Amino acid sequence: SDPPFHHDARKLLLPTFTRNAVAKLEPATRAFCHQLIDDLGDVEVVDAAAQYAQHIPTRVIAQMLGFPVEDGPKFRTYIEDTLEGINLPPEERLAKVGALFNYLLEQIRAHLANPAEDLTTYLIEAELNGQKLDPYHVAGTISLMLVAGIDTTWSAIGASLWHLAKTPADRERLVADPALLPTAMEEFLRAFAPVTMGRLVKQDMTWHGVEMKAEDWILLSFPAANRDPEKFERADEVVIDREVNKHAAFGLGIHRCVGSHLARMELRVALEVWLERIPQFSLAD
Repeated sequence: SDPPFHHDARKLLLPTFTRNAVAKLEPATRAFCHQLIDDLGDVEVVDAAAQYAQHIPTRVIAQMLGFPVEDGPKFRTYIEDTLEGINLPPEERLAKVGALFNYLLEQIRAHLANPAEDLTTYLIEAELNGQKLDPYHVAGTISLMLVAGIDTTWSAIGASLWHLAKTPADRERLVADPALLPTAMEEFLRAFAPVTMGRLVKQDMTWHGVEMKAEDWILLSFPAANRDPEKFERADEVVIDREVNKHAAFGLGIHRCVGSHLARMELRVALEVWLERIPQFSLAD
């Protein structure tokens, strides 16, 4: 959305995603990562995306929202329907989006009946310009968190593990020097940025010889920006000790990701636990 509505709607969410608020979620996140490793059992080959990365943000978001944690598989289905179903016929797509909103409105009704100390109740009780939020605004905000906060984070965790599985030198260095992980993590975010955003052209213009009309859709490729050789030395290499790293993985300007602290915590904890528990691993054939 655009200002001024955007400013106020975003401001509502900021207290939930501060560094201090996110730090309170870390112990439970770490314990869950250990549980996932335990659940892998004694096997030769695992799918680190489906058996590890995809579970972590679904559990964290479910706990934040006060939704049943066993609904994690539903979230994965809703996210796949929303993102991967983009080319389905409109009636199929509407049905799938409708299923998501029916679920969210059901959860909102449950929270209206039984308020709790969670993000859903916070949104229900919040006011915007002196008025309580419409239930569809609450549902829309939650759906945005589900899609934007889960798919992106599981992609970042999965891509980081994929890189380490095929790059023994980086893996061995991080196992030997865990203090380097926060720096390496920023490089993984730069190199494997999980988001490309759509935006609308505000007014007719010509850019690098290309005619753009107001209301045209354009894609802003954060991954391409992150590999711009004018901004980054060795832009196409993954340099895990890169000191200056002003990447755009979380976007730029007023629409920068409100959940960046949360995503960084989940990525860091997921990698810390994996490297602690499984220091030696490689990419399956």
